[in-house]
Amino acid sequence: MKIIVCIKQVPERDAQVRIASSGKLIEESDLQFAMNESDAYALEEALQLKEKNGGEVVVLSAGPERAGTTIREALAKGADRAIQVESDSLNQLDALAVAQLLSAAAKQESPDLVLTGLQSDDLGYGQTGVIMAELMGIPHASLILNVEKTDTGITVKRELEEGWFQSIDLPLPAVLMIQSGGTKLRYATLMGIKKAKTKELRKISAADLGQSAAPAATLEKITQPQKQKSTQIIPGSPKEAAATLVEKLKFEVRVI
Repeated sequence: MKIIVCIKQVPERDAQVRIASSGKLIEESDLQFAMNESDAYALEEALQLKEKNGGEVVVLSAGPERAGTTIREALAKGADRAIQVESDSLNQLDALAVAQLLSAAAKQESPDLVLTGLQSDDLGYGQTGVIMAELMGIPHASLILNVEKTDTGITVKRELEEGWFQSIDLPLPAVLMIQSGGTKLRYATLMGIKKAKTKELRKISAADLGQSAAPAATLEKITQPQKQKSTQIIPGSPKEAAATLVEKLKFEVRVI
């Protein structure tokens, strides 16, 4: 079984983000970067499938040169080889343009399974994997916690709302969007880190894939969220006020 895992390098979760002078991007010069969390779970799921069923795990990532450190981390954890679509303008592309790059690269590999994270920690579109499946013309499923190989394809466990789960069967090839927290992540061993230095990392461009990498939607401006404070006096008796407060917490604030 050949499994492609799409990973993205994102700013660390506790990074202090500042808006760049252009007003369209964040300032990256003083940021530290890491592997996107749900992509790390996608990688772990792929490695476990390989350990159970054999095959090959290929990491696929699009991004600038610095993304190579995150790719090497994936190789150190056990991926067999990697493909990097080099692009210094990835943060200016929408989900469609990114999916076009990744799906074009994935098609060249003819994989049995493509795994992506559910969404990225920076933009959070949650669309890339779904669009990839459409472009590749293969079935997909999201919110995946577990994957099992079967004689006819795969069985996946999906997380639904309020503690409900769904088990469905899919044929191969397929694209799956992996949910965070489904399993325990492994650490790269010292031997794995040494081996990663010798594993294949093939770098290609959008032109090599016959893609223009032009976004269908453009981002005009980003701003910091504005902090706001407001006070409401709820009239009525204590019983009436409590009932009104509960309604507001449920349907306006959405905390209960």
